[in-house]
Amino acid sequence: MNTYHFKHVALLLFTIITTTSCKSQQQALNRVTAEVIVYGGTSAGVAAAIQCSRMGKSVVLIEPTNRIGGLTTGGLGQTDIGNKQAIGGISREFYENVRKYYDNPEHWKWQKKSEYSDGGQTRTGKEENSMWTFEPSAALAIYREMLAKENIGLVYNEKLNRETGVEKVDGKIRSVTMESGKVFTGTVFIDATYEGDLMAAAGISYTIGRESNAMYGESLNGVQLDKINKSLTGLISHNASKHNLIPGVDPYVIKGDPASGLLPNINQKPGLNGEGDDKIQAYCFRMCLTDHPENRIPFQKPPGYDEKDYELLFRNFEARKGALKDMYSYGNGIIPWINSRMPNRKTDTNNRFGFSTDYIGMNYHYPEASYEERKKIVEDHKHYTMGLMWTLANHPRIPEAVRKEVSRWGTAKDEFESADGWQQQLYIREARRMVSDYVMTQHHCEGLKVAEDPVGLAAYGMDSHHVQRYVDANGYVQNEGNVEAHGFKPYPISYRSLVPGKEECENLLVPVCLSASHIAFGSIRMEPVFMVLGQSAATAAVLAVDMDKAVQDVPYDALKEQLLKDGQRLAPGKR
Repeated sequence: MNTYHFKHVALLLFTIITTTSCKSQQQALNRVTAEVIVYGGTSAGVAAAIQCSRMGKSVVLIEPTNRIGGLTTGGLGQTDIGNKQAIGGISREFYENVRKYYDNPEHWKWQKKSEYSDGGQTRTGKEENSMWTFEPSAALAIYREMLAKENIGLVYNEKLNRETGVEKVDGKIRSVTMESGKVFTGTVFIDATYEGDLMAAAGISYTIGRESNAMYGESLNGVQLDKINKSLTGLISHNASKHNLIPGVDPYVIKGDPASGLLPNINQKPGLNGEGDDKIQAYCFRMCLTDHPENRIPFQKPPGYDEKDYELLFRNFEARKGALKDMYSYGNGIIPWINSRMPNRKTDTNNRFGFSTDYIGMNYHYPEASYEERKKIVEDHKHYTMGLMWTLANHPRIPEAVRKEVSRWGTAKDEFESADGWQQQLYIREARRMVSDYVMTQHHCEGLKVAEDPVGLAAYGMDSHHVQRYVDANGYVQNEGNVEAHGFKPYPISYRSLVPGKEECENLLVPVCLSASHIAFGSIRMEPVFMVLGQSAATAAVLAVDMDKAVQDVPYDALKEQLLKDGQRLAPGKR
């Protein structure tokens, strides 16, 4: 049953039309009106709803599932940001609340606070009043507490009718209808989903996949077949040589026999270097694991397990002989994961090396897929990852040292609602991306072009996970698509990249699936930045309501003034 959380309902300006007929009364109960409708309870959606409430507007936050927070509450507890000083406003408030949460001794159940030290790429300094690593359950509790202080209508388990659910009149969205038949009418709408479903259903221009380098004059977009590429300003980008299989891994079911067919998920033709395609970077689960015996659920062999799905993993381990052995034994040894420590003896576990948690090539249809088809893709990813972890912990073709270490770990009993300890949130690294009048590109990331109307800063390197596996000219398997170009300063994100062309829609903002090229989106797409953009989008929405203007016509000076007042950081080194 859908849950509504209304605090001080009288303060919300919801309109319910009353009539004498039972049919009309039922229709009225299925209609909710607010000044701002936020679709998608991701980190961006939560921040947007909070900002609307704080600016005195009625707001409804619609979450298609039964859990808010997206990746922030779904396993991504190792914050990816690059430069903490880029984060302000509600986003920084969240991370300050994480620090307060863990200052409470009651929240340390499985280890003492003094026993914990983070070890990931974003570490918390001793003097900081923020904290950047956390359990999914902690993030969920913090979001719930932040929302409970506001006047927000929070609706769970309502999915947009993507076929006929968007009503537009004179270039504006009037209402959105859910699959249940419930209708939400608003003045301004915000699409905060990872998929851009409201944006697409509203007829907004968007793209999926990688643009060619030629399209925006970039160097790190499109197919990446070079061993090492240089960015426009000379930054080194490690591509095919990073997170790849060891040279010499055979792609065929029977080694050396092309007639036997290719192993699962391998392409024969990867495309030409630098050209565009409609493929997207791999998804995975950011697993929350634990090694505490009382809280650990051992890895289970999933039904329908087929070891052929992991034959490349076996062959990659078996290829680690001779001179190449040391080359693939850095960091945490040879285990194909990044096991970042979270509080209470838990982890945020991510992809690493050539065959890992990224399910390469198995997500291409996700952005446009139906809800039922998406559910199957998510289940397929879960089945693959469960099989991978069981394989690493148990299969005799895995090195004994790896089996011994991986088998110490398992999913956590106390994190997610499922009995097996697995989350429902898949890491949707990229889906649709809006194409508006202003497109963020590699030029912005490297400081060669600067947005004149910033609503937040991005600070992470240009980052793309692999997109496909293919057979190279030597007849061996390669991964393709990885880009990691770091070393540049935080840079502004344009307000115009959050709004569609005015001719397409005058009252929609898109803070997650914003207008950006594939490689620029790879830098922007971090949870702290999504929170920043969600707050900025909400600020613009409120100003649009107050001024009775299209979102494209909101005066930037007024928007900037409010953003700075609310603690947003719009320029490197400045508030």
